[in-house]
Amino acid sequence: MVNRGETHMIKKLLYTFILIYFGFLTLLSAESVEAKVNSTDIVLGNPVELSITAVGGAAAFPNIQTIGGYKVRGTGTSTNQSYQITTNGMKNEKSTTKTYSFLPTKNVNIPAYIVNISGQNYKTKPIEVKVSKSQAPKMKNSSQFSFALNSDKKEIMVGESFLATVYISVSNALRHRQIANYTAPISKDFFIKEMGKAKEYKSNGYHVIEMRYLVTAKKAGTFKIDAATAKLGEPDRSRQDIFGRYDTKWTPIKSTTLEIKVNAQETPSHLVGDFKIDIKVDHTKVKANKPVNLTVEITGEGILEDFELSEYEIENVTVYGDDAKVTSSVENNKLKGAYVKSFAFIADESFVIPERKISMYDPENKKMSYLTIPSYSVEVELSKEMVAQNNTSDASHVQVKKTPVTQITEAVEQSSETKNITWWMLAVAFVSGLFIMYLLQKTPKLFNHKKQYKESDALKILYAHISEDKAVEEMVRKLYAKKGGDKSVVIDKKVLKEMLERFR
Repeated sequence: MVNRGETHMIKKLLYTFILIYFGFLTLLSAESVEAKVNSTDIVLGNPVELSITAVGGAAAFPNIQTIGGYKVRGTGTSTNQSYQITTNGMKNEKSTTKTYSFLPTKNVNIPAYIVNISGQNYKTKPIEVKVSKSQAPKMKNSSQFSFALNSDKKEIMVGESFLATVYISVSNALRHRQIANYTAPISKDFFIKEMGKAKEYKSNGYHVIEMRYLVTAKKAGTFKIDAATAKLGEPDRSRQDIFGRYDTKWTPIKSTTLEIKVNAQETPSHLVGDFKIDIKVDHTKVKANKPVNLTVEITGEGILEDFELSEYEIENVTVYGDDAKVTSSVENNKLKGAYVKSFAFIADESFVIPERKISMYDPENKKMSYLTIPSYSVEVELSKEMVAQNNTSDASHVQVKKTPVTQITEAVEQSSETKNITWWMLAVAFVSGLFIMYLLQKTPKLFNHKKQYKESDALKILYAHISEDKAVEEMVRKLYAKKGGDKSVVIDKKVLKEMLERFR
């Protein structure tokens, strides 16, 4: 039996363990604060929900009555606590979220707020929210449903892009309506690209679903964009399940169509829109076989999805171009594009990056202009080894070493002795070679397990070591030429494999 003293000791140890355990949990809980909104781009008449989440101990939130000059319409608080086992022990995470709702009528900047967690102040980041009017077609008072396909332009140029938007509007009076099996509008005469996720909001007594598409003309003519389709689900009051719930009756629906006139350009251009260009060059003076990086960034209003800046071709210079990064967005109902591409130039002598011009047609002003990539002179400094090599390559030297007669006599005697024993060594080597060749033919899988590299992967691996070895530089030049379509280039697979094994 356990006596009172032992019982008291056990209770004391258990109490101490509990204190240490919960103290350890408190130490492992990470404290942080984050603010976010339901959307940074809302439609006029819809509320903004600001959520501030505090992770850690007891949190004291600020008393927010107005946000950006707009009265807070409602608040809410939720708390969550979880325990996780990590490599560092048990982790206790308590989070408290405070929600503030307000109704802005124009663009608003949500300021940073301070939240106190366990006596320590933490600051949120400010958030900008854009407020725009709904572009959904106006409905008649008697209309309860609408499915429309609209565009901001009816006439464009070849290569020009425009914004097409699908609006599904359902009256708030129609309850329990569902939209399913949505299919985007299509056309074989246009490139059509979805712009982000669907947006849902309330507008003038309707629940609106809005989907945007970037449309680019392929050729001149008058063309049609076919309707978007979906299914509308309504309660079927003639049929109920055993729980008294109505079945859903599905009806196929489709949007309106679009007819767009596409005009041919009088003078073809690389770009259609209004853009600007920014050029960055990291060096104009480098050591031999060190790269010079040139970055081209084109931004502005219009489409850049189909634009591609061709590679540079400079004699005795290896040029490596990366894949361009292209992004598109919609700002104030206008298309915005950005294009970024970098080139690396590698040479062992000075060279010039030539000037380039990119033609641009502005359909608004109906004018042709040019974006210019200027010319750059690059000075290449030769290394000491290359200078010494150039100096010695102009003359050839022959050195004659005198050998004493006694050494020649000794060599002849040794040669005669060697001839007597080499015949049987040659025979053994020949038989061994035949045996090894037999094994290789019978067990090829054992000797062909080494990793096989694609030439595109080899180019990336060797490019990082181009300044270390002239042979590597030459191989990179060949790989890049072959990548560019030069069919006359022959790659020695054995040499390439040996190089790759060196840098594995």
